Amino acid sequence: MLVRTDPFRELDRLSQQVFGTMGTVARPSGMPIDAWREGEEFVAEFDLPGVDPATVDLDVERNVLTVRAERPALNSDREVLVAERPRGVFSRQLILGDNLDTEKITASYHAGVLALRIPVAEKAKPRKIAIETSSDDRQAINA
Repeated sequence: MLVRTDPFRELDRLSQQVFGTMGTVARPSGMPIDAWREGEEFVAEFDLPGVDPATVDLDVERNVLTVRAERPALNSDREVLVAERPRGVFSRQLILGDNLDTEKITASYHAGVLALRIPVAEKAKPRKIAIETSSDDRQAINA
């Protein structure tokens, strides 16, 4: 059997065993994300397999969106042979542009994926402005 050795992973694993940080909130872990614009919405999907949706917390303060979630620690009465999936608290922040409507964010969780949909703000959408003329004729132009 071919085994690849990563000395940093081994050092991290040993320090977790020695100092007892495995499964605690001592070190936040990242969460993979995909993000794109879909028509008049910004969509972000976070991979959170094995995370109970009740532990997911979403906060928006000004233009900063914070996603926090927690994957529980393994049962301590088990002999752990391999522990590569991060446990504990996960946190990720996104800085949202002024052109997004943070009041209308929707979130759903399905098959371990947290999906956020953030609409483009009305003030950021193109609109037509009527021009008044002295002869009471009005024309529309693109703004």
